[in-house]
Amino acid sequence: MPTTSNGLTVEIIDRIAHVVLDRPNRLNALSTGLIADLIEAFDRFHSDDDVWAVLLTGRGERAFSAGIDLKEMNDADQSDRVPTLPMRGTRRNVFEVVLECEKPVVAALNGVAVGGGCEIALACDIRFAAEHARIGLPEAKRGLGANFGCQLLPRLIPRGFAYEMLYGGELISAEQAHQWGLVNRVIPAESLLDESMTFCRQLVANAPLTLRRYKAMIGKGAELPLASALRLHVGPNPYHSEDRAEGVAAFLEKRQPAWQAK
Repeated sequence: MPTTSNGLTVEIIDRIAHVVLDRPNRLNALSTGLIADLIEAFDRFHSDDDVWAVLLTGRGERAFSAGIDLKEMNDADQSDRVPTLPMRGTRRNVFEVVLECEKPVVAALNGVAVGGGCEIALACDIRFAAEHARIGLPEAKRGLGANFGCQLLPRLIPRGFAYEMLYGGELISAEQAHQWGLVNRVIPAESLLDESMTFCRQLVANAPLTLRRYKAMIGKGAELPLASALRLHVGPNPYHSEDRAEGVAAFLEKRQPAWQAK
């Protein structure tokens, strides 16, 4: 698989984009270069007809991602460069780009997911975690802000648990994250990628426009009153699609549908 000079590996196989944070010597920390590569990759996935689902993981067994590269940040501090504020600057926010990708995104947390690494995981639709993985937002211990995490975390888990994670800054185990509803499954490390891949294959076997419609409707309707959410029309319209006719015909003919995302 080709790897960028900043440590991002991307390969598209059978309509699944395999994305690997590939800086194991730095615990897959998010350098500015790696962040730029992630933004470019997810922008491409958004409109790439060959991508129907994305699987995101990290290289090695120690870390999914240790978060923002603090060495790089410290070097910038020593040179008196003014850091960019969240949601400011000339580039889009990487967490928002992952969150807004119209294709289903699955995270396979192969190790610690800390700070920005946790926020990348939160931006994904579904999270599977290896048994030894730990997850947390330690920004309160570093004087940072977790701008994305403090908004999204209480939308995913009960607010009291979100406060506990944010205020305390401690990492929680994969099992605790599962109990709180932060991860979907806890899986033995040796099986994590196989099970995650199996799940992604099941996703791309389903009607792609329907999945994209679900993602758009949930993302844009979750905070609306029910009466308003029911009247949303966002994402692709599966009801008038060729795939809808194909799905019905395939069921009646007792065969697998041949989806075209049209």
